[in-house]
Amino acid sequence: MGAAIEIVHLSKTFGTGKRALDKINLTIEQGEMVALIGASGSGKSTLLRHIAGLMPGDREPQAQLAVNGRMVQQGGRIGRGIRQTRAGIGFVFQQFNLVGRLPVITNVLAGNLGRLPLWRSLLRWFTDAERREAIHALNRVGIAACAFQRASTLSGGQQQRAAIARALVQKAGVILADEPIASLDPESSRRVMATLADINRTDGVTVVVSLHQVDFALKFCRRVVALRDGRVLFDGAAADVSAEMLRGLYGEDSDLDFGALAVPPYRPAAEELPQVAERRLLPPLQAALA
Repeated sequence: MGAAIEIVHLSKTFGTGKRALDKINLTIEQGEMVALIGASGSGKSTLLRHIAGLMPGDREPQAQLAVNGRMVQQGGRIGRGIRQTRAGIGFVFQQFNLVGRLPVITNVLAGNLGRLPLWRSLLRWFTDAERREAIHALNRVGIAACAFQRASTLSGGQQQRAAIARALVQKAGVILADEPIASLDPESSRRVMATLADINRTDGVTVVVSLHQVDFALKFCRRVVALRDGRVLFDGAAADVSAEMLRGLYGEDSDLDFGALAVPPYRPAAEELPQVAERRLLPPLQAALA
């Protein structure tokens, strides 16, 4: 099984002189679910944006970054064909990035835009098959009943699951989630993380998620990468994360209770397993799927 993400000697220095990433070398295999942890300003979001090809790194000859075997950037220059490369990368933002005035299903259908000709993208013209696929994706994340509501009427947790459904429609081989539960309550956070874990486990999609909540990282992700000052401080199994390492990462004065972080790994309950065919949809959704 080949690497989903390969990063070699990646650095990023902003105009202020701040070194956000410092010679990052990282390989993530296909089908892994990896948590990025670290204090604010450690480089987590910056690293995800580089992986997605949203910003170039420093112009160093040996620097390169590839996703799904396609070059995202090399030597500080975004690779050719980046639009096609990004079509295989789903990005889940902290603030959802949904258009509030549009129906949820229209926001989810936007996952198709990277594959559509320009005229269809501009007109937002989607086929019946694409609409059925969007309904299935919403059903998969548990909010099919909200398909025709305005996105602005959804709760934060529901909006984040709609964003994940958009990545499903996109057929992304890699999903990057940047602080997806930062603004959610504990139960909504659990649902969002369980949804990402289900997609990783069932579909084999590679998931990289940045988190401030270390307990969620240890519970839902088998591998943890810890960043401090733009450098990789730790890269290993979640089971090997120690209180000593976390103190070194966050500092002795952190409010985290390091002794309470020995949480069991996530095991889905029966009701959380994907049973799309067995779920009963509302009548208008049944008609849309016909």
